Formats: sequence, C-alpha cells, structure tokens
Amino acid sequence: MHKLHVIPALQDNYIWLLENSAQQAIIVDPGEAKPVINYIKQYQITPIAILLTHHHMDHIGGVLELQQIYPDISVFGPSEIPLPIQYISNSQHHLFIADFQFNIMQVPGHTLGHLVYYCDPYLFCGDTLFSAGCGRIFEGTPQQMLNSLNKFKQLSGNTLVCAGHEYTKGNLKFAQTMLPEDIKISEYLNLIANKTITLPSILAKELQINLFLRCDNKKLQNKFNFNNELDLFTFFRSQKDIF
Repeated sequence: MHKLHVIPALQDNYIWLLENSAQQAIIVDPGEAKPVINYIKQYQITPIAILLTHHHMDHIGGVLELQQIYPDISVFGPSEIPLPIQYISNSQHHLFIADFQFNIMQVPGHTLGHLVYYCDPYLFCGDTLFSAGCGRIFEGTPQQMLNSLNKFKQLSGNTLVCAGHEYTKGNLKFAQTMLPEDIKISEYLNLIANKTITLPSILAKELQINLFLRCDNKKLQNKFNFNNELDLFTFFRSQKDIF
C-alpha cells in the first residue's frame, strides 16, 4: 500500500510525496527543498526518486539542493527541464522505481513537454489539471490542452487528482460566474469553504464541477452559442485568464 503526503510550498504550490511500506518515497515537483527536507526528517522517510512534470521554476526549484543532500536520488522529467536529470522520451509510457509503477502521459498545453504520472489511484498532474480548473496555456494551443485534459477522462472515477497548486476556491468562483445555476458547483464551494488544503480531489467530482472537463456537453455548448467542444473550451479558458 502506498501512502500520500502533501507538502505546501512557496505561495500556493504543493509538493507531493508517495511513500511505500518500506518508507521509501517518490517526490513530485519540489519547487523548494527545505520543506521537503524537514518533512523527510520528521517522518523518517527515505527519498529514492524525484518526478518532474514541467520546467517552471516553482516545480523544479528545489531539485539541485535535494540532489546535493541525497546524492543517490534519481530524478526524472521531460527534456524541457534545464537540469542534470534523466529525461523521459516521448516513447516511454511506464516508469518502474522500487515497487512503484507509474504510467506516463504526454500532456502538452501548459508547456509543450508537460508530463503527468499516474500510479493508481494517484494522478500527479502538475499544472495541467487543477480542481475545478486547468492550467494556463503558455506554450501549447487550446486544442493541445483540450486533448490533454480529455486523456484524464479515460481514468477511473476514483482517481485522486494531485495537482500542483491550491486554486480550487478561485476556480469554483469563476465557474459560478459562468454557471450561476449549477447546484453542484455551489455545493462543492460550500463544502470546501473552511478547508485550507482541498487536494487531492476525486476525478468523478471533477467531471461534475470542472468546466474544462465538460466542454463536450451539448447543452453547455448551446448555452454559450458554440457548436463544438474546442470553441467552448477556448472561450472558458480566455474568460478564466481575465477573471
């Protein structure tokens, strides 16, 4: 059995740790090193690998310091990352570390090389999927981002969404401005109102409250006068960018 840990970092980032029964841990997206080092010492965990989703500094900023302190640690990520790590090729779909098995997905959009790592039931999705939202499209196209998000719909509904940032309340408030009549969005915002950490989220819930996962819904398309999924997605993302 694996055990999930979440470490708040920087302004609103999350660093994830996945621990096995031997107290070995995989670290995902360490934007800074100190909170990770402190956490590892406190809980007497042995870090064996780091997984990186994309090249933004708030996801990789702690890597070099962690490599210095734990010289045996393996670091994996996309080739867009300008660090001495093991690059994952586009043809590599699995990663085996100790008793951890990760499925790797290519999800361009937020950045062109963005990867996500799925170790059932945990989805480490970086800045592609957030609770009730999705990442900004900095390098890719709306079509690429939509295709990437749609890959997650193939996963089990009980998948745990381990995203890179705590954006849930802001995303839900945006969703409310788009769909003020949507009861599930309002109910979920009330449910998490007093929570400081709203992740991991559950994919089945995201399929109800996340506008960016619902763009294939014909009723939604009609409501906003679009006749396809991509145009509605592009509209939602453009409105969220200025919200």
